[in-house]
Amino acid sequence: MAENNNGRRVAIACQGGGSHTAFAAGVLKKLLKEKDAGEHNYEIVALSGTSGGAICALLAWYGLLLNDANKAVELLNSFWRDNSANSLWDKLLNSWFLQTNRFFANIGGTPTASPYFYPSWGKDLLKSILEKHVDFERIEELVKPSSPVLLVGAVDVLSGEFKAFHSRKDRITADTILASAAIPTLFKAVRIDGGVYWDGLFSQNPPIRELCAPKSDEIWVIQINPEVIESEPKTMPNIMDRRNELAGNISLNQEIFFIEKVNEWIDEGYCPGTEQTIIKVRRISMLHNLGYESKMNRDPAFIQEMIAYGEDQAEKFIKGSFAGPVAGAGGRTY
Repeated sequence: MAENNNGRRVAIACQGGGSHTAFAAGVLKKLLKEKDAGEHNYEIVALSGTSGGAICALLAWYGLLLNDANKAVELLNSFWRDNSANSLWDKLLNSWFLQTNRFFANIGGTPTASPYFYPSWGKDLLKSILEKHVDFERIEELVKPSSPVLLVGAVDVLSGEFKAFHSRKDRITADTILASAAIPTLFKAVRIDGGVYWDGLFSQNPPIRELCAPKSDEIWVIQINPEVIESEPKTMPNIMDRRNELAGNISLNQEIFFIEKVNEWIDEGYCPGTEQTIIKVRRISMLHNLGYESKMNRDPAFIQEMIAYGEDQAEKFIKGSFAGPVAGAGGRTY
């Protein structure tokens, strides 16, 4: 992939959130199309993601490794199409699952059983879809020193250590992505090189600090969980939903605070002689107020609505981002 030395060097971080992450797919589609059209001058030097965000980041990254933005867009479309509930049986199952979750949420919680007590068909299905879209055996030969970086967030269950699988240091496999998406109430932990990994939502959602290393000028964060809500949650579903949103944003805001603090030190002259420069952080946010159970909604119409909304928000972001000079450390939310 040729470097664009005259444009902004951009890293894109994709927050996870189940089916809501189809929003991130829409954002990435629009950003890739705009970049390929050449109307706005930016180079994607890195992508990161956690859980569903890791899947979206992987698909975009793989297309960029092939030096084909259109391929990346095609992969994002086809993955979410294949991951939707398309057959009659799957649609009925999806509807039953959502209704059951809503019912039990209203009475205090959904009964759960350990994923170690039943077959791992869900994880196996996801792995097969990933391998259909990405030739993991080709990745090592495709990665060049000039290639964009991919970071995939997970957490080691035993040590409690955060792990950002790094495409220049670690082998990126289907299991790497499954480790990032291993929700412990649904999937067994994934074992990789002696580590035992759960969903990256418990660690870095998504990895951001490491995105400074490719000498990024800007980091664009695709945020799924809302920062602000309009009213106090009082019903059990709303309380559980807000608790989940706050938990999902803790690591995100800690990562951004770290970068903004370093920006502050550089701006105030506390880091003389350093090669580190101020890195602009911008957010592209999903502002729709959706219930927690919809993160499991695989209805094709819902998925396409999320993708279309992501494209719309990305278009607004690009117009605002390139309308004038870059200003401020925190960026703007769309």
